[in-house]
Amino acid sequence: MTVTDGAGPRRTIPSRSGAEQSARALPPAPLAPLPRTRRRPALLALGAGLMALGVLSGAWLVNGAGDRQSVLAVARAVPFGTVITASDLTRAEVSLDPAVATVPANELGQIVGRIAATDLTPGSLLTRSAVTDVAPPVRGQVLVAIAVPATRMPAGGLQAGDRVLVVGTPAAGADPPTLPPTTIAATVVRLGPTDLNGVTVVDVTVTSADGPALAARSATGRIALVLQPRGR
Repeated sequence: MTVTDGAGPRRTIPSRSGAEQSARALPPAPLAPLPRTRRRPALLALGAGLMALGVLSGAWLVNGAGDRQSVLAVARAVPFGTVITASDLTRAEVSLDPAVATVPANELGQIVGRIAATDLTPGSLLTRSAVTDVAPPVRGQVLVAIAVPATRMPAGGLQAGDRVLVVGTPAAGADPPTLPPTTIAATVVRLGPTDLNGVTVVDVTVTSADGPALAARSATGRIALVLQPRGR
């Protein structure tokens, strides 16, 4: 298109194409509606089931807490064969299977003064089988004290209740025996302090028949201890 003003030459203004004019004339396209979400019955049922399970679990925990019992637990280590004192025990509130033979806390007076039938470990619950009325040695056994150098006992040490073999050793400087050495089965009751020479006196129980032989062997100093598997 050509335009003329009064002061100068004509100017030509380019005309818009029909497509551009049509584009401006069209109204804006309407927005497409968002798809409506579909409810899934299976997911709703699953959520309801999980909620119900949570409610039931909470109720079970509350009921379980109401069934807790006060029982005796071990407060500090008590070696096998040691007399149990009141300070060795404490009370614990627990929920237990009735099949577990624990000792009710109100029986503390009946336990104090009895003997540990095994090593009592701190934090464990006291069971009736862990106490006895008879201190070692029991009938058919004798108690023998043996002096054992540090080089003839396990480096990890011994503890009350350990089962050991007391092995006869050859004289110093002698050749190793060609026949199996003499052994005596024994159970450790207690250990004395180690002296300046590294010798520890160990109280052990053996059968009445083995007692004299072990005492005689120990007097020579020609013995060594072999630790047998624990927990059997």
